[in-house]
This record gives sequence, structure tokens and C-alpha cells, in this order.
Amino acid sequence: MSTVSTPGRSKLGWNLVGLLVFVVAGFPVYWMLNTAFKPAKDAIDPDPSLLPTGMTFSNFGRALDIADFWGPVWRSLVVSMTVVVIGIVIGLLAALAISRFAFRGRKIVIVGILAVQMVPLVAMIIPVFLLLNDLNQYDRLSGLIITYLTFVLPFTVWTLRGFIVNIPKELEEAAMVDGCTRTGAFVRVVFPLLAPGMVATSVYAFIQAWNEYLYALMLLSQKNQTATVWLGNFTTKHGTEYAPMMAGATLMAVPIVALFLLVQRKMAAGLTAGAVKG
Repeated sequence: MSTVSTPGRSKLGWNLVGLLVFVVAGFPVYWMLNTAFKPAKDAIDPDPSLLPTGMTFSNFGRALDIADFWGPVWRSLVVSMTVVVIGIVIGLLAALAISRFAFRGRKIVIVGILAVQMVPLVAMIIPVFLLLNDLNQYDRLSGLIITYLTFVLPFTVWTLRGFIVNIPKELEEAAMVDGCTRTGAFVRVVFPLLAPGMVATSVYAFIQAWNEYLYALMLLSQKNQTATVWLGNFTTKHGTEYAPMMAGATLMAVPIVALFLLVQRKMAAGLTAGAVKG
């Protein structure tokens, strides 16, 4: 009688766990697409079918007709890209200082970065609202950008620190021995090695800013609403239009998917290189 070896059973078990995780994570995406393309009457069927029963593109037309679609999308792109650019620039400088220089209070800064990320965002809504109102930044995209930076920057600094720590200092020292300045050594040696990590961090920062809903709802009026808040237009006093809402959500997912496809190789390299060390 043949028996399955222990390593074989272990591998099969992990494969089943991976399959289960894939199904749990992928089912909401599948259901969004399934609902986006099905007729509106089928979307509210009390006994829905797991498999597509019909296909229509009318939901996308309805989604584009609700309020203003391109305005919120453009504002979301402006906010997200601005947050990414500012966050990467400031985060890179801060991560470089924490990783390469010894200064008084360095450990306190590192602990502070971790502590900030533990604070629930919902707990800061009222203080942020009052502060932005005093600074005359309420209902402005600049105020929303500043707000997003408060939780994107700690993540960016901590992640980039992990990448920088994994780059040996000896490479910079060798470049400086060959005549490079510290800045030149960073630009010619460290920066190319850090590029995949910066891409991975930028994508995650972009996703955080693009998908944020609560602060965009609280800090912006309807005329300045972003794409996530725009989805709320499908819920009215007459009910929720689920099929057009899922079509709108599908359209909102396109920039994220396109960005990921463009940088997937850099993302993979960055993720494998970003194990935190030290």
C-alpha cells in the first residue's frame, strides 16, 4: 500500500490554504464584475446566480450619467499622484537619515513612526477637521492632500527604511573612495538599487490615497468630491442601484490595475528586496 509522504501532505495542505485565500480574496472582485455586467433587474434578484446569466454594458452608461464621473476621477488622480510624489520625496529623505545617520533621538523617531500607524484614522477626524478649518483648508484638495500625507508618510518612511537598510554601506563607501561625494554615491549606487522599492512603496501609497473614503467624505463638499465619494450617488431615497454602482467601482479599479500592470516587474523585485533588516 502506497502512502503519501509527510512533505507531500504538507505541500498539499499549503496549496489548499493558498487556494482558499485566493478564493476568499478574489470572490468580491468576481462578484463586482459579475454584477457590473448583468442586467439591473438581475442585480437585485433575491436569489442571485453565482454564474453570469446575461451581459449588458448599459450599467456603465448609467454610471457615467450619474452626476459627474470624470471630475471626481480627475480630482482623485490629482490628490493621489500629489500624495505619492510628496510622500516619496520626503519619505526617502527621512528614511535615508534614519538608516544611514546616527543622531540623538533616532530610536524615538522610529518608535514614533510605528506608533502613528497604530492610531485609528477615525479617531483623528474631529481634530483634523478643526485644524483644517482654522487653516482655511476645509473643502480644498490641498487640505485633503495634507491629511493623506499624515498617514501615508509614516508608511512610506518605514517601508523605504527597510529597503535602504538592505543596501550595504560598503557600496557607498567604495564609491566615495573612488571619488564620489556622498550625494554622488547615493545617486549612482544607492538610488538604482532602491528604485524597485520606491516603485513598490509608491504603488501602495497610491492605493491608500485612491481608495480612501472617510476623510474625502468629511472634508470635501459635493462639488469637490473624489471618486470614492462619487460612488455614493448610486444610493438615494428610492434605494441603491447596485448594477451601476458595481460598474462605477469597476471603472474606478481600472487606474489601479493599469498602474500595477505597468510596474509589476519592479513591484516583484521591490517586494523581494524589502525584508526589514536591523
